[in-house]
Amino acid sequence: MRKTYEVLEDAQPFFYDGNEVGVLVSHGFTGSTQSMAYLGKRFADEGFTVYGPRLTGHGTAPEEMATATYQDWVKDVETGLAKLKDTCATVFVAGLSMGGTLTLYLAENHPEIAGIMPINAAIKMDEFEQYYLNLKDKEEFVDGIGSDIKAEGIEELAYSKTPVKAMGELVQLLKIVETDLSKIQTPTLILSSTVDLVVPPENSQMIYDQIQSDVKNIVRLEESYHVATLDNDKELIANECIRFIKENLK
Repeated sequence: MRKTYEVLEDAQPFFYDGNEVGVLVSHGFTGSTQSMAYLGKRFADEGFTVYGPRLTGHGTAPEEMATATYQDWVKDVETGLAKLKDTCATVFVAGLSMGGTLTLYLAENHPEIAGIMPINAAIKMDEFEQYYLNLKDKEEFVDGIGSDIKAEGIEELAYSKTPVKAMGELVQLLKIVETDLSKIQTPTLILSSTVDLVVPPENSQMIYDQIQSDVKNIVRLEESYHVATLDNDKELIANECIRFIKENLK
């Protein structure tokens, strides 16, 4: 029998019922919906319908995450997209880190999406993959990667340890998404921290170069590290995303 885990406070999925413009927001690897709460609320304040799903195995315990697969995470955002499409005429997607990777996955497979906003999205992490390969038969957990934040006194609700098996799932997801980047023709706003200790900033430039969108732009985040949605540039991110959505409404 599979063990059930209690969802941590501030890690629950969130939903704001608004107008016919939907925005799906996805948190990152080992993180939680807490990292997307501010951005989600700003979208809701604009009147948009907003959904922030909790990815499988996240926001509970690392032991549960160790049982999750990348297919679970894909299903989570696919289900979220379908939920918004039920009531919204237009849907946009934003995601942080692996949430950005999942945002790209959705754009590759759902050209009807009106626009995407990947934030410090991962597509190619050679050092991370090598780290995983060195560990996969030796360790079950390693130190966590959360709270790469420049602002003082801000903590990300993320795991203090990372399941090695889940690292392998992320590696598989990255390969799938990177391979299909050229399929993306969706309007795209890429938000990229200039200093990021988790995902190399070069990932954002690779995304920009490989997608085929006529409308695409990179906004550089000079005052934030990886978890930029909780960092000094969180208002800039929200403002740029809201502007992007309004400019790309169909």
